[in-house]
Amino acid sequence: MQKFYNREKESALLKDIEQKAQQSAQMTFVVGRRRIGKTLLLTTVFAQSTTLYFFVEKKNESLLCEEFTVEIQDKLGVSIYGQLQTFKAVFGYLMDLSQSRHFTLIIDEFQEFNTINPSVYSEMQNVWDKHKSDSKLNLILCGSIYSLMHKIFEDSKEPLFGRATAKLHVRAFDIPTLKEILTDFYPPYSKEDLLAFYLFTGGVAKYVELLVSARAFTKKQIIDAIFSENSLFLTEGRNVLIDEFGKDYTTYFSVLMLIASSKTSRTEMESILNMNLGGFLDRLEKDFGLITKVRPILAKPSGRVVKYRINDNFLSFWFRFIFKYRGAVEIGNFTYLKTLVERDYQTYSGLILERYFREKMIAEENLSQIGSYWERDNKSEIDIVALNEYEKTAIIAEVKRNGDKINLDQLRQKSVNLLHQLNGYRVEYRGLSLDDM
Repeated sequence: MQKFYNREKESALLKDIEQKAQQSAQMTFVVGRRRIGKTLLLTTVFAQSTTLYFFVEKKNESLLCEEFTVEIQDKLGVSIYGQLQTFKAVFGYLMDLSQSRHFTLIIDEFQEFNTINPSVYSEMQNVWDKHKSDSKLNLILCGSIYSLMHKIFEDSKEPLFGRATAKLHVRAFDIPTLKEILTDFYPPYSKEDLLAFYLFTGGVAKYVELLVSARAFTKKQIIDAIFSENSLFLTEGRNVLIDEFGKDYTTYFSVLMLIASSKTSRTEMESILNMNLGGFLDRLEKDFGLITKVRPILAKPSGRVVKYRINDNFLSFWFRFIFKYRGAVEIGNFTYLKTLVERDYQTYSGLILERYFREKMIAEENLSQIGSYWERDNKSEIDIVALNEYEKTAIIAEVKRNGDKINLDQLRQKSVNLLHQLNGYRVEYRGLSLDDM
């Protein structure tokens, strides 16, 4: 994928920050899940500028600093006499240098210092506070372990709290971008192909790139690419999350597998795993940003009727079909796995189609709130309720893969209790199917 897609806003923000850094030092922290394209974004935006790129690998600090010293000499054309053996020395040297010249320093996988030498953060804080007023450094600190990056910069007990001048959260490609990519590489794509592309990649840049290079654009081609010998997709969930979760990963993985398999209430999960999951669910939501607590729209925030859903399309698929059937994955029985995906695809992709339309409505309609509605014991379930509280308008929608199966009279009947809460609203009922993508 040579073309650089859909990062106009992020690029503009980073260029604006670089302009400011020519006058006074800037510290930006960049977060986003692994494979989202953070490094490509940063290296592309700063390709024409004087830029140092430090990648923080899990290795001895002095070995890392040796690599960083080579990068400094290469990119800045300076000679360094004597060795900079600690990161404190490297950073101090660069802060000194940045008083007389402007340049960008990208530190990638910044959270890894937590393993190598956690005191790096307080040492950086001291050096930054002393020199930032005279410095012209554009400092970009980038990381993919959300929980650690959040802690480093947004926990008031941490040394770098309050030091960043900007934050950038790099997110997945949106729906128009996925359509643009399909149009560029496979113009005859169908609505079913678009849904499959959205379902399997979730707009994550690396997965899009892998499918494009495998020329996999139809549902069948994508499933064949995922369930094949040496497919990177098969180990991906583990690779992305194992560092996040540490030694408790087996419990977290079990919880995510249950949510992906439609066991979405806490009581349901606790009865299956036979343990209290409150802390795990809390951390999955607040620290890791992987799940969202969902209540019926207009329910009180303290309401007891709660479900959970996984935010990431690919991880939802991975836990539903790869982790759940890891025995078949281990022995490479791809025929069996494809049969399971085919068996459950209609139902599973129907749920992802709801997510697609929610995302589409958020982008295209003027909304104050969007969600689902259901009553106790999952009665009167309504797929999408979208509100504009200022204009007092509501969209109540049913989503089905096949438009012929949508019954708007039934939808009106299911909405009777909800309408009591929408007194004074102008309500529009919609049926949404593959044809409306």
